[in-house]
Amino acid sequence: MDLSAARWRTSSRSNSTGGNCVEVAGNLPGVVVVRDSKDRTGPVLAFAPAAWGAFLTRLAPAD
Repeated sequence: MDLSAARWRTSSRSNSTGGNCVEVAGNLPGVVVVRDSKDRTGPVLAFAPAAWGAFLTRLAPAD
């Protein structure tokens, strides 16, 4: 998978060195990719946008 155009976002809760966070790139067509902020050259997980959206929905606090 070509990730050269990925625009990675790090959580605002991450510290200045990346901390224990993940980075997400959602700008690639048809896929959302996630990587460990401490190992930016390591493996990535790839999700269909709908699956990533469902995951985020489950994380959202209940009203």
